[in-house]
Amino acid sequence: MSALLEMDGLSSAYGQSQVLWDVELTLARGQVMALIGRNGVGKTTLLHTIMGTRPVTGGTIRFDGQDITALPAHKRSRAGIGFVPQGRHVFPQLTVMENLETGLSALTGRGGGAAKVPPHIFDLFPKLYDIRARAAGFLSGGEQQQLAIGRALAGEPSLLLLDEPTEGIQPNVVQQIEAALVHVRDQLGMTVLVVEQYLDFVWRFADRYCAMQNGRIIRQGAIAEESAKDVAHLVQI
Repeated sequence: MSALLEMDGLSSAYGQSQVLWDVELTLARGQVMALIGRNGVGKTTLLHTIMGTRPVTGGTIRFDGQDITALPAHKRSRAGIGFVPQGRHVFPQLTVMENLETGLSALTGRGGGAAKVPPHIFDLFPKLYDIRARAAGFLSGGEQQQLAIGRALAGEPSLLLLDEPTEGIQPNVVQQIEAALVHVRDQLGMTVLVVEQYLDFVWRFADRYCAMQNGRIIRQGAIAEESAKDVAHLVQI
């Protein structure tokens, strides 16, 4: 498989405090990778650096063969990177449908014309169709998470970044999210990088894992070859 995302010596900082140190990571097309590690080791910062919402202080990022290190976030979105941040960040005053439609800007930015919300989003998350006229601020945490994922998928990205998608979510919604990610991997060929503390969740559908510690990648491997329990012990999660 060819590489979709390549990071070479990637570093990032908050002011004078460096958070990422010389990250080397490659994601193949169609691959699902779990990014794991304790809280505060740089996982979220890495996703934001890939998305362009945190500055790169060293190294390069290549996406689909192009150097995107200096691209602003909205151009990375148009290039095909979708992001579901921790905490969901839906627009509370907008309806569910209006929130989903905001995700279409990435598609129209790629010349998609008068885009509409793809019907498969409602197949993945039927509840969103039922509540499509409801303001997002009145949704439960699980409904907001489905909406945030649906909004990212509306832009038809080739790479989907997810930060803690199961955090604070009830088990039945976690199952729906898992089924949705399996679908976009198998049916849409989407590449996924997911930060997750619930290892049993990602071990059911991811291909590889990457463990971080103190802003560096310390271990990578194939999920089929190592158990979640063993990896959690080795990287002290």
